[in-house]
Amino acid sequence: MAIHHIELTQASLIGSLTDEVPPILRISSGDTIRFAALDAAWGMGESYETRQKPFQRREAVDAGHALIGPIYIEQAKPGMTLEIVFNDIVPGTYGFTWAGHYPNWQNEKLHLTQYEEMCLDWRLDPDSLTGTCLINDRPFSVALSPFMGVIGMPPVSGGVHSTWIPRVSGGNIDCKELVRGSKLYLPVPVEGAYLAIGDGHAQQGDGEISCQAIECPMSLVDVTIHLIEHGAATPRANTPKGWITFGFHEDLNEATVQALDDMLNLMGELYGLDRVQAIALGSSVVDLRITQIVNGVKGVHALLPHGAVMGWR
Repeated sequence: MAIHHIELTQASLIGSLTDEVPPILRISSGDTIRFAALDAAWGMGESYETRQKPFQRREAVDAGHALIGPIYIEQAKPGMTLEIVFNDIVPGTYGFTWAGHYPNWQNEKLHLTQYEEMCLDWRLDPDSLTGTCLINDRPFSVALSPFMGVIGMPPVSGGVHSTWIPRVSGGNIDCKELVRGSKLYLPVPVEGAYLAIGDGHAQQGDGEISCQAIECPMSLVDVTIHLIEHGAATPRANTPKGWITFGFHEDLNEATVQALDDMLNLMGELYGLDRVQAIALGSSVVDLRITQIVNGVKGVHALLPHGAVMGWR
């Protein structure tokens, strides 16, 4: 079980999900990787005022979020499952949240396109996990709960795939529950997996309603990768708060059905229930949450809290 340190350089960055570029690293199941990450918009620095974009973006493969990767996992094949264990996630010292003016659908519905675009300039304290910004010269503070927004693999072999949407093979999931101590399970779509990770968030509410969380660089991301021979065919996560199943679709109802469908499967596996029994029991303990509404393909996750059900086999 090796530990790999990835230096933050031009060569370690990519702005897409693809298996058409050489991997930056080859690892084995059980290996750990540690790295720092740019913010999603390819920036870094000590503060938002001094933030710079030190690396050039390639036109063909760097149109999206700044990701570390791709990482090749030896013996990974379609039909297997990748387990990504988040051992540690440490934010940098600045963050930003832009809002208003931009003509996305929620701004238009909320009549926010008529407002001048604004940016919250966040000062982040990685030790106390607090973030502070000024609005109308008044300080506002929030507790931080850092996670990575984009964790994914190319959906099929060949082609250069956008980082903007979530898919069964991962991508822009933007689930705030994927904090330190979480295990994310993704079906492997291509030989070698070609995993990429980025889009640091210091804090986000369910939905990511302004189109941005507290976007930030990460000073440390520490993950361990395991291959599972036979795993779930859909994304799942085991987080500090509970088990999570996901749904991704342009239609929020369809995304909801996907998340619920796999939650019924999961409850059957955990408790030996059929699907009707699972939804009856689940109605008292399972929470449905809107993961995000801003990435074209919307996300819904179903959360089964740890300890919510007693008496399993």
